[in-house]
Amino acid sequence: MSQPYYLQSRLFFERSRIRFYDEVKFNKLSKNNLPFSKTAIDALFETKSISFYSYSISTKSDFYLKSFDKNPWLAYEQIALKLLGAALSDHEIIVLIADYVTTPKKIRFEVEVKKKFNSSNGRLALAGVCRFDSRSNDLLQLTDLLIGAITYDIKFNKGLVSGSKYKIELVDYLKNKLGTDSFLKGFKNYNFNVFVDKTDHLGSLKTEGGNVETNEKGLSS
Repeated sequence: MSQPYYLQSRLFFERSRIRFYDEVKFNKLSKNNLPFSKTAIDALFETKSISFYSYSISTKSDFYLKSFDKNPWLAYEQIALKLLGAALSDHEIIVLIADYVTTPKKIRFEVEVKKKFNSSNGRLALAGVCRFDSRSNDLLQLTDLLIGAITYDIKFNKGLVSGSKYKIELVDYLKNKLGTDSFLKGFKNYNFNVFVDKTDHLGSLKTEGGNVETNEKGLSS
């Protein structure tokens, strides 16, 4: 989005209006935070010039195993570069704010992403990269809700999760906003581009009893 200030200000206003100051995360959805989570999604759709890109891939997929050799940090970096490339407009300079995750000392995510992205574009396209604790940033929390909802819908459709009442309610709320009935095959419109890798085989791994034999945490975004 060209002016993230407007969305951040709206979220701050909505928090103040109902005196809700807890962090919202998709995996911690409950009766208490579901209403604000929906309000945050409403605020996103009412904000002009937004663009949302996501990439969902299973750690068991052919592409993941072939491209990243089970190295999650390489995957983290390369998928970030892929999404930045999709989001960049001509002559635009962008800044990447990412959720903070603990990494080994040898991982220089901020340095490598900026260097490689600017090198591949032959110009200054990425001014900087900074990881924040999501508890301090409403925009990161909103992103977590969106990615969590997309991932949960895929897992639910593949039988990897049994279905949580509040999570399913937020998933359905987002899908209704977008006018889609599933994220299983991805989704794309003018503002949203949800890419889902199709080489995971999770839907075809059956035991003799017919149950899906997979790790619930196998799919990530």
